[in-house]
Amino acid sequence: MSFDAIAPHYRWLECVTSGGLLQRCRTAFLREVATAGNVLLLGEGRGRFLLALMRLNPHARITCVDASARMIDLTRRALRQQGLSGRWVRWIHADVTSGVPQSGWGEQPFDAVACHFFLDCFPLEPLQRIVAMVSLRASPGARWLISDFSVPDKGWQRIRARLILASLYAFFRLATHLPARRLVSPDLPLQQAGFVLEQRRRFSFGLLQSDVWVKGGRAAPEPPPCHGRRPESRS
Repeated sequence: MSFDAIAPHYRWLECVTSGGLLQRCRTAFLREVATAGNVLLLGEGRGRFLLALMRLNPHARITCVDASARMIDLTRRALRQQGLSGRWVRWIHADVTSGVPQSGWGEQPFDAVACHFFLDCFPLEPLQRIVAMVSLRASPGARWLISDFSVPDKGWQRIRARLILASLYAFFRLATHLPARRLVSPDLPLQQAGFVLEQRRRFSFGLLQSDVWVKGGRAAPEPPPCHGRRPESRS
């Protein structure tokens, strides 16, 4: 899997296909990590969440792991263009499914993790490995922000989501050799690794969702069904 070829085009592709909706998902729970000291970002891509995080929490030490060298280069350029110092950002060019060199993580555990539209790239077994790897590096009480696609339980919303996702997976398999052929929910691997869902917010008739998972946290109330229109679902 390589996003190098589409890295220069990723930003405008996102704007054309979803406007600002994906960024709303990424930043839905941004304030949950406003005081985090050591943050891990997986598959950060073009750095839109990183920029928002650095503005909110300029003193955080951030480790960005991405398999695309081109994405990393463009993100570092975006930081300079925005006048933001990358002094506290550690960049790791690595495929997380193959592991990250021990020296790359640093010595301190992470008290916050974030990955947005990243876990949906993987089939179940690589997904389980990623979650287990992060769990080993996360401190007790660490918050993990996850934004991703989802499939509603029933109704026209489910049909719509399945059609949209089929198109997206077909495109990204062709453009990036994406290993996943369908969406796999990370909920069970996260629970098995000791994370508990604390908050969940749905957007776009249940096609998108943003979560806060806490390592060893307290379970959230069962989220409402996503077949009805919710106020935050307006794009």
